[in-house]
Amino acid sequence: MAHTSDLISVDIEKYLKQHEQKSLLRFITCGSVDDGKSTVIGRLLYESKMLFEDQLAAIENDSKKWGTQGGDIDFALLVDGLAAEREQGITIDVAYRFFSTDRRKFIVADTPGHEQYTRNMITGASTADVAVILVDSRKGILTQTRRHSYLVSLIGIRKVVLAINKLDLVDYSEKVFKQIDEEYREFAKQIGLNDITSIPLSGLKGDNMIVASEKTPWYHGPTLLGFLETCEIDEERLQKEPFRMPVQWVNRPNLDFRGFAGVITGGMIKPGDRIRAQPSGKESKVQRIVTMSGDLPLAVAGQSVTLTLEDEIDISRGDVISTAESPAEVADQFEATIVWMTDEPMLPGRPYLLKIGTQLVTATVTEPKYKVNVNTMEHLAAKQLEVNEIGVVNLALDRPIAFDAYTHNRDTGGFILINRLTNNTVGAGMLHFALRRSHNIHMQAVDVNKEVRAVAKGQKPGVLWFTGLSGAGKSTIANLVEKKLHAMGRHTYLLDGDNIRHGLNKDLGFTEADRVENIRRVSEVARLMVDAGLIVLTAFISPFKSERAMARGLLGEGEFIEIHVDTPLNVAEDRDVKGLYKKARRGEIANFTGISSPYEVPENPEMRVNTAVISADQAADEIIARLRTLGMID
Repeated sequence: MAHTSDLISVDIEKYLKQHEQKSLLRFITCGSVDDGKSTVIGRLLYESKMLFEDQLAAIENDSKKWGTQGGDIDFALLVDGLAAEREQGITIDVAYRFFSTDRRKFIVADTPGHEQYTRNMITGASTADVAVILVDSRKGILTQTRRHSYLVSLIGIRKVVLAINKLDLVDYSEKVFKQIDEEYREFAKQIGLNDITSIPLSGLKGDNMIVASEKTPWYHGPTLLGFLETCEIDEERLQKEPFRMPVQWVNRPNLDFRGFAGVITGGMIKPGDRIRAQPSGKESKVQRIVTMSGDLPLAVAGQSVTLTLEDEIDISRGDVISTAESPAEVADQFEATIVWMTDEPMLPGRPYLLKIGTQLVTATVTEPKYKVNVNTMEHLAAKQLEVNEIGVVNLALDRPIAFDAYTHNRDTGGFILINRLTNNTVGAGMLHFALRRSHNIHMQAVDVNKEVRAVAKGQKPGVLWFTGLSGAGKSTIANLVEKKLHAMGRHTYLLDGDNIRHGLNKDLGFTEADRVENIRRVSEVARLMVDAGLIVLTAFISPFKSERAMARGLLGEGEFIEIHVDTPLNVAEDRDVKGLYKKARRGEIANFTGISSPYEVPENPEMRVNTAVISADQAADEIIARLRTLGMID
């Protein structure tokens, strides 16, 4: 089965063509620490003859320095490439390796076993078709085995190999093998894993890795490599599903050609088939299937193609082309599972970018339902998610998208969450279903709009967003600005932080999650008031850049004026009109901005005023002058 061929020396082009046409299987290895994951992969690479002479020489030298097998080759070192991994004898990061046999090509991800690297394991599993879960035959099913099995089920991997490893250390006992197999299958039923193949192994000795071992005459199933070479891959299953193709690019090289390019993520398509573009819902028929090698009579899941249609319908990047008979669903609110992957916690109400397929939208977690204890499968109450935690939440998007449940199609049901300011990936998730209210609630068209109301008031509406530390002078300046605008005949309203917390937001505290929700509510109220044609002034600490960016995003161009009342902390603390800083210094107030909670300074506000060097009245005059420059007032 090893990847050797006489064609390499005789006809390299024929060999490469043959190699090109092999199917590709992606699989992961996971399980508890020291179950032998890296050793098993190293043995597969060694036995499949995928190592060069210099690699063999290097692994022999490394085995002498880092190895745990005396003078023998330590196959784990072929995968554990980080110095920290070799020193500790564990896997920390996800390690990817490629190898092939005469029948198939493989990409294997060796994933870490420790709970603190859950996010790494999810990353490795996200594209896999098969999970090889290793169990040390001496220890049996452990907590980490159960946790990784749950994550495998969560990520949608349907085929599991239970590799009962280190059987040489229990004298190749059939009894031990059957006990572990029965215990695991009983647990697997609880989490929805049904397609399980149990294989007795010794990764170190090579038993049942490539060829059947004489030391397990009681076992009549496949070897590990034999199973990997013959099992059905996900693409084969997806070809039987309804057609889906997220549009990656609208191909318009000239006036006579307009095609829609993308990777087919489900089903198959041929010229003449009726399709539906989503979320618009417009239908047409496929005219041609265009590729670099010429037109195709049929295209299937996994292929990259360009479709031309019989009708000129509006389709853009991010739209999904579906079969008209079984189209994808369309919604803007969902229940979803999220795996949180960054040290900064997930906060309800905070806007994130959500990327699903080729579509990028703004998403907000409206309601965390619960988080899952991955060791016990227990559902726990949660207001936020910390790094490596998994939770079920309700999501709201800023516009409808086409999707499938993740269990049906991982490409149209899986997504990532991105920090809007840093562009870092902060979470990965799986859509379950659309919330019923997303289908029942629609925007009502009105005849009297913002422009009409603004004309009636003779002004340009907008928001003056005052931000700064407690005691900086935000409320004082905002009050003075409103008085001056009112004297000029302008229609205004002042939303003050303390006043709002006596009514609309009296149920909120001062945790990070509550601060985010506080600003979200105020932003929505301010947006409605701008829609009414008013000039709105808001005086809130609003310490986080993300929420200020969210407030800006709710309004039109030029309608959001950020004013940073830039008073140094020592000056604000010396004023301490309300005595809050003294209480915070004594530890009587938790999460106090500037003391025990951060204030993220605006980078590019429309205005910056420093009340340490000018009076509040002077600051108000400067703001009025700036509003004239910006065209908000005459």
